[in-house]
Amino acid sequence: MRKYARVSATIAHLLRKRSLQFPRLLSSSPILDHPSSSSSSSSSSSSMSSSSTHPVSLGTINEKVLKCEYAVRGEIVTLAQRLQEELLAKPGSHPFDEILYCNIGNPQSLGQQPITFFREVLALCDHPAILDRSETQGLFSTDAIKRAWEILDQIPGRATGAYSHSQGIKGLRDTIAAGIEARDGYPADPNDIFLTDGASPAVHIMMQLLIRSEGDGILCPIPQYPLYSASIALNGGTLVPYYLDESAGWGLETSELKKQLEAAKSKGINVRALVVINPGNPTGQVLAEDNQRQIVEFCKQEGLVLLADEVYQENIYVPDKKFHSFKKISRSMGYGNEDITLISFQSVSKGYYGECGKRGGYMEVTGFSPEIREQIYKVASVNLCSNISGQILASLVMSPPKVGDESFDSYSAEKDGILSSLARRAKALEDALNNLEGVECNKTEGAMYLFPRIYLPVKAVKAAEAANTSPDTFYCRRLLNATGIVVVPGSGFGQVPGTWHFRCTILPQEDKIPDIVSRLTEFHKQFMEEFRD
Repeated sequence: MRKYARVSATIAHLLRKRSLQFPRLLSSSPILDHPSSSSSSSSSSSSMSSSSTHPVSLGTINEKVLKCEYAVRGEIVTLAQRLQEELLAKPGSHPFDEILYCNIGNPQSLGQQPITFFREVLALCDHPAILDRSETQGLFSTDAIKRAWEILDQIPGRATGAYSHSQGIKGLRDTIAAGIEARDGYPADPNDIFLTDGASPAVHIMMQLLIRSEGDGILCPIPQYPLYSASIALNGGTLVPYYLDESAGWGLETSELKKQLEAAKSKGINVRALVVINPGNPTGQVLAEDNQRQIVEFCKQEGLVLLADEVYQENIYVPDKKFHSFKKISRSMGYGNEDITLISFQSVSKGYYGECGKRGGYMEVTGFSPEIREQIYKVASVNLCSNISGQILASLVMSPPKVGDESFDSYSAEKDGILSSLARRAKALEDALNNLEGVECNKTEGAMYLFPRIYLPVKAVKAAEAANTSPDTFYCRRLLNATGIVVVPGSGFGQVPGTWHFRCTILPQEDKIPDIVSRLTEFHKQFMEEFRD
């Protein structure tokens, strides 16, 4: 790899001439430097000239919207959708017969089957009239029928099509709180639970609460999930980056947190909160308990709100790592609500369930005063309530079938089958990537992604510059056009300047993995030969 280290040094020199990748420290600009960004100024000027004839243009909309970027559904995905339409209209028009979406954590779109017990309960709750029919006993498990009755009895009027309390149905929050308590071994209060349409709206609520102006900063990991940079930009705040250590398996060092916090303070930024994603997205690392204790202590000492993204808590693939919630860690250190302010985000979209389209999730909010809790509730109530199917699923995820229930064996088999297959897929893709010239990929300990580093030849970097795009976007676009594989450029998540990555999910079904490996390997060989220095 020494040759590629020298290449990286050359690339870093080129980057100093022209910044293609990462904004200045503390910038509230988007992490990703898309080609669209370079054209926005010209688009804005042309739009301004036409604003007299049209009331809305790029020059007249909220500039925070223009700053917001979300690479997971960005330029590469737009191109993939166009190619898919072309394949449908004219089969054989491209050197591949299908688009392989490895860009987003959307398991069921790639063939993962839903958990039977969860769907049985949902079906019965949505059409309770069938609960009284004799044939229902033969079609649904007895524990699904029993659970559906229990849930319906908690819903006013047994109406899943009606609005609920803005925090979510009280009985479902009771169930979730009991599940958190069983997981952590510490009490959980249902009044701390806010049910949301997935974890994303919960993140937006907290950013709305914490960010007052550009003078307010949020410490975010780099690489990060673009939800955070997008939400910070939309709310007019400043992203304060801290870098994960790729050479140490994407380790999170508190010394780095302190360094970036002090740098922010020296520029007059009031840092309000620390975002930690565990297991990591896009990096796939699982934090050790000792590391989590250091993070909790750091937040306590610095008076920071800890925003714990824990949506991949079920996705652990290595035997020497386990998930521990930050709430459990803080309570084990003797810290209570008066010591640390902590928000935990959970979602039904990830784990082994993968119910992305049902839009269910919650945040557990601890350590806020009653006055601030009222403000959080007010913001939540603006949206009236989250959808009821998502609320029901969130309660099921935190209270699945238990030993002795009729569905337990089938539920366990489905869960274990999905998670063990994900572990095998992660290992197969990791090995394949590490066998490619100029590619290094850390182990995927958890979550649903790999984030390999690619050492691109100088000729490829110059070609990207000539195309007015970042080198990793250039690589990903070429990969898509040649193979139909959709991955996300690393610049969409942030990365150390002078390094290039892409994010690839492990979600395509197991029988598709050999084809992905074959296509990727052949493309990479040809790419490296074409641009070899």
